[in-house]
Amino acid sequence: MDGIAIPQRLGRPRTRPKRLVADKGYSVQRVRDWLRTRGIKPIIPHKSNERACYDGRVKFDRPAYRQRAVVEQCVGWMKESRRIGTRFEKLAVNFHGMLQLAMIRRYLKLLFSDRA
Repeated sequence: MDGIAIPQRLGRPRTRPKRLVADKGYSVQRVRDWLRTRGIKPIIPHKSNERACYDGRVKFDRPAYRQRAVVEQCVGWMKESRRIGTRFEKLAVNFHGMLQLAMIRRYLKLLFSDRA
């Protein structure tokens, strides 16, 4: 979290996001407290065995959590390229180039598919 730089229209980049979306694996009080002390709103669903899951006061931002699926699908598309999924490239420059090639391949696949 310390290396984040979110570009802004004016001024210097923000170093803290307004909210963090994570899956149930991060649903522990220590993580939620750490985020709140830094002014970051946690959007993490509660586990079924947590007491807060049944508490009516706890609100969960479901539309914001659903936007997480876009990132997960993008990672899944990139991992269709075996070189990316196994991190075949050792240098960061080469890995970044392979990521770009994988995204170009994905765009071309969507552009020239029969479904469109």
